[in-house]
Amino acid sequence: MDLCDINVLKMLLAKHGFSFSKGLGQNFLCCAHVPVSIAENAGIDEETGVLEVGPGIGTLTKELCARAKKVVAVELDKRLPPLLEDTLGQYKNFELVMGDILKTDIKVLVKEHFEGCTSVVACANLPYYITTPALSALIDSKVFDRITVMVQKEVALRMCAEAGSGDYGAFTPYIAFNTDARILFDVGRECFVPSPKVDSAVVSMEVLKTPPVSVSDEKLMFSVIKAAFGQRRKTLLNCLSSLGMPKDEVRDILNSCGISPSIRGERLDISDFAAISDAIHERR
Repeated sequence: MDLCDINVLKMLLAKHGFSFSKGLGQNFLCCAHVPVSIAENAGIDEETGVLEVGPGIGTLTKELCARAKKVVAVELDKRLPPLLEDTLGQYKNFELVMGDILKTDIKVLVKEHFEGCTSVVACANLPYYITTPALSALIDSKVFDRITVMVQKEVALRMCAEAGSGDYGAFTPYIAFNTDARILFDVGRECFVPSPKVDSAVVSMEVLKTPPVSVSDEKLMFSVIKAAFGQRRKTLLNCLSSLGMPKDEVRDILNSCGISPSIRGERLDISDFAAISDAIHERR
């Protein structure tokens, strides 16, 4: 069954009386090369466990099942299990878990479902409206060797941006601190049914066992990053003053780090934010 064949897709949807939910951000793949390429680049072999978020009708799931030891998919839409039984029933290494990935204890799920797997990776075609929190949940769980996701192209560019570029934002240093991320390929809007208004891209993230920089207080560093991007047009001096420190103290801290108080946050990389954070930490 070719799940990317538009006629097959329409037949399946009609058979199960399924209609797309805008609220759930449902856009199903209809270009066969895309799920194949995602699966081939997801770091999977016959001993790998895969956690998939949002399997849809199983277009990507089929390719994952063909390569992995076990695939567990977390799905929120309660209308999809009968359809997935139709499309994935022949795969004995597939298991469906109903739930919201944002409310799931990912560590517990992985421990319960992937015993015997030599590695566990995550793979997903993420709905645009939950991209950032879902990615953060997957990364913060610290249980995956690699995370491969299809996201809105604008988000992909932000995830992999260089400091000082127009795409660089608060999410970029978070990604850089936790993963080695790279864009694999673009996916046009014409590859989905229904067609979204934006293009997508597939991002591969090798989850780092050791961050690229050491920092005394990670929570403090991400508070610094959040403040630095809180008001993008303001200088770093003004932005960091929102942390509750006098401007003179902020100026002294930045000067001690060799960073100009008049610079803006998007010019700093993860090592700069770590240095500022450590300097603040020393004064507390």
